[in-house]
Amino acid sequence: MPRKERGLIELYHDDPERAEYLVFGRKAGPDRRGFLKGAGLASMGAVLGTTIPFSSNMPAGLMPAALAETLSEFSIDSKHSDMIVHNDRPMNVEAAAHLLDDDVTPFDKHFIRNNGTMPMPISKADWRLTIDGEVNEELELSYDQLMDDFEHVTFRAQLECGGNGRAGFNPLPRGNPWTIGAIGNAEWTGVRVSDILRRAGLQPSAVYTGHFSYDEHLSGDPDRPSISRGGPIDKMMDPHTIVALKMNGEDIPIEHGYPARIVAPGWAGSVSQKWLTRIWVRDREHDGPGMTGLSYRVPRHPVEAGAEVAHEDMMVMGSMIVKSAITNPVAGAEVRAGAPFEIRGQAWAGDNHVVRMETSIDFGATWQTAELHAPPNRYSWQRWQQTVIPPMAGYYEVWARATDNQGNSQPMVVPGWNPRGYLNNSCHRIHFTAV
Repeated sequence: MPRKERGLIELYHDDPERAEYLVFGRKAGPDRRGFLKGAGLASMGAVLGTTIPFSSNMPAGLMPAALAETLSEFSIDSKHSDMIVHNDRPMNVEAAAHLLDDDVTPFDKHFIRNNGTMPMPISKADWRLTIDGEVNEELELSYDQLMDDFEHVTFRAQLECGGNGRAGFNPLPRGNPWTIGAIGNAEWTGVRVSDILRRAGLQPSAVYTGHFSYDEHLSGDPDRPSISRGGPIDKMMDPHTIVALKMNGEDIPIEHGYPARIVAPGWAGSVSQKWLTRIWVRDREHDGPGMTGLSYRVPRHPVEAGAEVAHEDMMVMGSMIVKSAITNPVAGAEVRAGAPFEIRGQAWAGDNHVVRMETSIDFGATWQTAELHAPPNRYSWQRWQQTVIPPMAGYYEVWARATDNQGNSQPMVVPGWNPRGYLNNSCHRIHFTAV
């Protein structure tokens, strides 16, 4: 059985020697000098929200007080206090539903999905992007070259973890128990991947890409990528698939992939490799970590809940599917019976777009059509809103249902089970009380 990698907080509590090694690269003991281990220290700094100037003086095995005070429940200073932290190693953080209300998701409300450590940032001057494989000319591009030699595009794009909604499956599959908030809709600026691939010259044999990054595997093995996914050439040639250089008009924060990352909107967020260093053009489907076995794959045919599925019966996920979230009111809110109040939220549909939005406050007996706003560009989520009047005092639930331009609607219950809990797009619902 592979060893379960635990978060730093859990490790400091249960296994201080391993925590000490992972953060500082030293064994607990009388020798407190040691050398800081970049990746572990970056993870610690991300949790604490700052650096540790006198870290070399810390007694071996000592849990920082900030962690000790938040042993069972902790937060990350760079994120909104209502964000839900599932783990700190690897760092995985989602937004509470009401935090998704912004049309452009701010840094502090955007989910984080990591597979490896939070790396120490590579400077723009030292960073390079390699393009190799099934190309006519291998390229090594600097940050300045991407800034100066290619056309830039800016657009809003929904990035969603493939496991968003996993918590709704029964039995609960392996992985983070995301509810609804492993989704964000930031504004990205960058260079089209298609322009870079055209510069390199695609050979007729090119069918897929493999993406690589500078974060470290949780084991600390420098020869093991934490994840290496990619996409078919037609997705990479989509003009909305970019090497992003800016997020919301500023340098990309380290937790979101500084200095550059792939943004392949509408597909599982893992295709959008953070901390990008290489695009390997392949003559076959990529087989890096995260591309084989059960990872980011779903059964070709419906299976019984909890069933084991042979690897050959699984297929790689493509576009995400139609989905919506209720962002107002906040779950558990009190409103006035007989008085109008606004329900609103966001809707999205992967490669497609949403054409109808409906809500119900009577447990699905009747549905009312909500006002749905057009997206500012393809791949952005869409605002929806509706005014409702609870007829009497009591407990209510709002249910939300989106339909895309291909006629696909959200199901009322969790859709077909799969071993890793991907693609749950059942209707989001929240409760409120009328008084």
